[in-house]
Amino acid sequence: MKISRTKFIILFVVSAFAFQFISNSLLGSEVRLFPVNGDWFPGTGSPIAWKRILSAILYPIKIVLVGPLSQIFKIPDPDPVPPLLPTVFALYWTAMALALYYLIKILRYFTSRNFK
Repeated sequence: MKISRTKFIILFVVSAFAFQFISNSLLGSEVRLFPVNGDWFPGTGSPIAWKRILSAILYPIKIVLVGPLSQIFKIPDPDPVPPLLPTVFALYWTAMALALYYLIKILRYFTSRNFK
């Protein structure tokens, strides 16, 4: 299956935003794409068992998707610039998608060759 680079990046970024929204909505106290109170990994200290278990399962994925940038936006700002947070995350996820796309392309190239 071949997919264009642009289509792969768009699919990856849209999926990352959807994953972030759904996981924060299920595990957090409010339905939001990005947390206001700085709780980037909601549900980790929850007394509700299913939230704690689900957050433990999703934690490695969230570390990769939001971990590096969560340290930059750790200080809760009551009035942040509206498009700053989604724009920065979209740029980060685009770079991650490009790296993943080329890694898959290289792996596909080496696995398609007939090494004897």
